[in-house]
Amino acid sequence: MGDQLNRVKVFAPASVANVSCGFDVMGFALERPGDEIIACRSEKPGIRITKVTGEGGALPTSVDENTAGVAAKKLLEHVNSDVGIELEIYKKMPLGSGLGSSAASSVGAIVAVNCLLGSPCSRNELLGFAAEGERIACGTPHLDNVAPSLFGGFVFIRSQQPPDVFELDCPISLFATVVHPQIEIKTEDTRKILHRNVSLQKAVTQWGNVGGLVAGLLKGDYGLISRSLQDVIIEPVRSVLIPGFDDVKKAALDAGALGSGISGSGPSIFALSVDKKTAESVGKAMQDIFTKVGLENEVYVSKINKAGPQILEER
Repeated sequence: MGDQLNRVKVFAPASVANVSCGFDVMGFALERPGDEIIACRSEKPGIRITKVTGEGGALPTSVDENTAGVAAKKLLEHVNSDVGIELEIYKKMPLGSGLGSSAASSVGAIVAVNCLLGSPCSRNELLGFAAEGERIACGTPHLDNVAPSLFGGFVFIRSQQPPDVFELDCPISLFATVVHPQIEIKTEDTRKILHRNVSLQKAVTQWGNVGGLVAGLLKGDYGLISRSLQDVIIEPVRSVLIPGFDDVKKAALDAGALGSGISGSGPSIFALSVDKKTAESVGKAMQDIFTKVGLENEVYVSKINKAGPQILEER
């Protein structure tokens, strides 16, 4: 037992879910922002949260009310361990941003705890624990944020239950731009306003776009990707909650983006571009619109993060 770990620090990345037409079934990981989680052994059995800092400072430290705490607790129960673990959560991104903040915390916690225990669980097994953290955050254990954050890359969720998730290849030069306006929109609230019935015409259009986006990514066909980044079901409902949305999206396209849409449930807006230079120009154009409507904002330009969570420290 002399080589057992006593402290593990993990970075878990933010993610863009839905990716326009892929509501609840598509997402990709960003290089930044993300959360950092530290897991340390302690003498008292069970999970405890001892610190929450950063933009999530108002988050609960109660294990059963915190996404990281719930996910880590489920992992300990699964491996039937009575080890004591203290979690420190360092939020590096805003809450309710549409960037998978709750998912990053869950993923960081389970990766850190799993490593601390000697990695008894595979990444596929960890996915279910992370999803339980999402249930606390928004009422449903959806996977389109936790899966890309946990596995990295561009992911497709064929089934939520049982989980059936796989990575999609995508062009190496593909860049994402995400602009976050300084307002908070809760995923749980935006799910409540969605229509429960969809016309056959819209459903067929959406299926076509999902298939087109997948094929475009796999083939490296930027034209197909661009034509497929259209959401006729979710975006028209949620976009009304984001000031200046239509103008921001138009600015992104005018600046050369392949397509643009709501990141997760918003308010962040993402765009995909063929290279970094275009992605940076797109970000400036999007920021200018938000600034004009009086919203402070921040921009992130990132390649698709294929690494997923990173272990920053082990000792």
